[in-house]
Amino acid sequence: MAENTNDVLHVEGGKPLNGTIKVRGAKNFVSKAMVAALLAPGRSVLRNVPEIRDVHVVSDLLRLHGVSVDVDGANGVVTIDASHVQLADVADVDTLSGSSRIPILFSGPLVHRLGEAFIPALGGCAIGGRPIDFHLETLRKLGATVDKEHEDGIHITAPDGLHGAKIHLPYPSVGATEQTLLAAVLAEGKTELSGAAIEPEIMDLVAVLQKMGAVISVDVDRTFRIEGVRELKGFTHTSLTDRIEAASWAAAALATHGDIFVKGATQPEMMTFLNVFRKVGGEFDVTDTGIRFWHPGGDLKPVAIETDVHPGFMTDWQQPLVVALTQANGLSIVHETVYENRFGFTKPLVQMGATIQLYRECLGSLPCRFQQRNYKHSAVIFGPTPLTGRDIDVPDLRGGFSHLIAALAAKGPSNVQGISLIDRGYADFRGKLAALGADFD
Repeated sequence: MAENTNDVLHVEGGKPLNGTIKVRGAKNFVSKAMVAALLAPGRSVLRNVPEIRDVHVVSDLLRLHGVSVDVDGANGVVTIDASHVQLADVADVDTLSGSSRIPILFSGPLVHRLGEAFIPALGGCAIGGRPIDFHLETLRKLGATVDKEHEDGIHITAPDGLHGAKIHLPYPSVGATEQTLLAAVLAEGKTELSGAAIEPEIMDLVAVLQKMGAVISVDVDRTFRIEGVRELKGFTHTSLTDRIEAASWAAAALATHGDIFVKGATQPEMMTFLNVFRKVGGEFDVTDTGIRFWHPGGDLKPVAIETDVHPGFMTDWQQPLVVALTQANGLSIVHETVYENRFGFTKPLVQMGATIQLYRECLGSLPCRFQQRNYKHSAVIFGPTPLTGRDIDVPDLRGGFSHLIAALAAKGPSNVQGISLIDRGYADFRGKLAALGADFD
């Protein structure tokens, strides 16, 4: 293992996590709302912002484009003034390429404000293909010219401006839906987006855009209708809570036989998760200020899960829950239909003592894009199996937190290497672990 002591967490597992933690705004919304501020000259204020690395990456990208950004991490407030937007230096933007996939969403706002945009090579977690073709095709349909041959990235222009269009997504991609919304709100004419993603984070982005002056309607058949307006104004908005982080701590309570009150967690966005949590044998109590999750004792029950786009079971929920399922009494099945390579994180779990078998077949009933393709996208977990601590390398954001849960649930010491990846989506997770009584350094 690499010897970077600042990137290693030494965990002594086998101890229940008990206590109260607070979860702030959703990583998958906050960064997009910050990009939306680019659409309007003037000041925008975003509240309930988590102290995560992605917020700082987007802040740096905005500053490179001449935007004033003030981050008050202690109070969770980000203030953005996009009165003066300018083209960033290609070399400066390139230094941030690979840090995030957010830059592609700068395309529409920058084209509206400056007439052109430059997008560097994109990074993000290695959990399967997340092609930007949907993004680029959307921009082309709205009238943009996309130069993919640029040596340092992608150059996007719109000589005649952006114009409304009919756009259909063959799969309800979250990123492509966000791209269309951010580009269409100032495009001339009307845009119809069918086959769109309707995740709670997207609906919160729609709320922000409406506050800015956009005209957006949503039909029950996953169709957005956007009427382009001539100008937008700044916004003040409080982010919805991060349902992924809340569910991750819930899974940690289950795996460690703990009792965690997640302050700030809200029920509506988590109903699908809560149903599964209850079927597994976990208990929860919804209050006005958060949700308490705990292991009531006795055996956990096996379940069959299929991940899906909203309102289905979220793909980001399955990884931490799989750790808890290694302790369920019987055979659990997880069919992953969103990302084809999301089960890479299970190898260290097997090395810790879990019994997990991966399959290329679709072990479920949902229509799946990966059917008859060479991807191990179904998992069978047999439990309960005791976990034993070991050295672990973090593969990606959600898989990394899942490995951390496994280390906390396992008997004996573990060294979790690469924890800086977890900082991307879990604010102050070390402080929260300390509040829950975890034994680590």
